[in-house]
Amino acid sequence: MSVEVVGLTRRFGGTAPALDAVNLSVRTGEFVALLGPSGSGKTTLLRTLAGLDFPDAGEVRINGRSVAEVAARHRGIGFVFQHYALFRHLSVFDNVAFGLEVRPRAERPRRSEIAARVRRLLELVQIPELERRYPDQISGGQRQRVALARALATEPPLLLLDEPFGALDAQVRKDLRLWLRGLHEQLGITSLFVTHDQDEAMEIADRVAVMRAGRVVQFDEPGVLLDRPTDAFVAGFLGETNRLRCTVSGGLAHFGELPLPPVPAEGTDGPAVAFVRPCDLVAEPSPGGSAGCAVHAARHDGRTTHLLVRAGGVILDGVPAAGWTSPRRGEPCRLRVQAARVFPAHGDGG
Repeated sequence: MSVEVVGLTRRFGGTAPALDAVNLSVRTGEFVALLGPSGSGKTTLLRTLAGLDFPDAGEVRINGRSVAEVAARHRGIGFVFQHYALFRHLSVFDNVAFGLEVRPRAERPRRSEIAARVRRLLELVQIPELERRYPDQISGGQRQRVALARALATEPPLLLLDEPFGALDAQVRKDLRLWLRGLHEQLGITSLFVTHDQDEAMEIADRVAVMRAGRVVQFDEPGVLLDRPTDAFVAGFLGETNRLRCTVSGGLAHFGELPLPPVPAEGTDGPAVAFVRPCDLVAEPSPGGSAGCAVHAARHDGRTTHLLVRAGGVILDGVPAAGWTSPRRGEPCRLRVQAARVFPAHGDGG
């Protein structure tokens, strides 16, 4: 099921729009993340797709059909809320069966069919042994799986998830997002999920829509977002980066008093901001100490050794040059910039 959002605008009172002429096109079977800071419009967009909120302007098309006049329950959408919204007085089995049990009699499957479908779903989400328990008798991660099974019970071709792992601890989040990606590949349902967790979005989504102030500022595959951000906001928002003020002149970005060599930069001359990822800032020993930099500390992220380098009164995050195996605190060094993304200083985030 494809989703097309055209010029979607939503205002609440006299404030700035929660959605500001949003355009978004999601392909059938795609897994899309809506990523952005709080207040960027992610949940409002998701609720509008679900029919739980209504735009002031623009259109939502599902499978090419406008759903402006289609009630939420008739849109064929499964919705998973951040806080599960399970019925505490119903067992796991009855929570999952609920959407089927409340269908009009003519559309309701036979009781035996409902039972068989519920048990298949509990197998699918790997909690078949919990069907007789109640929500307050199971863990947060298990409740999230129940909520997902309930959303899938009506066999929706479109699944919407609003911060589905937001209430869980870090390790459970990591386990469940890997599991959810595998489930998506198994079922092939078009899915959109809201998150403010960059790692979550980049790890499991096919494409990520980065939102800010009610707009989609870039919609691309994770690798493209990191390698070719469209503006300073995206460059600074995604991943770890050194944000450095500079001046562009003659096709080069100059860093003023910072002891960094100039780097190539496109665009007009003038004040700018450069984003240099730690992997692109290489520190190498400088025995004479003339480079004006010194090792401040070393840290490990589990995969890479990072060097925190004091340079011109600021601390920069980089990596040691190949072969420099044991840099010491206070050891003189020089920095080399392998790549930078440079934007005008008046741009977003500048």
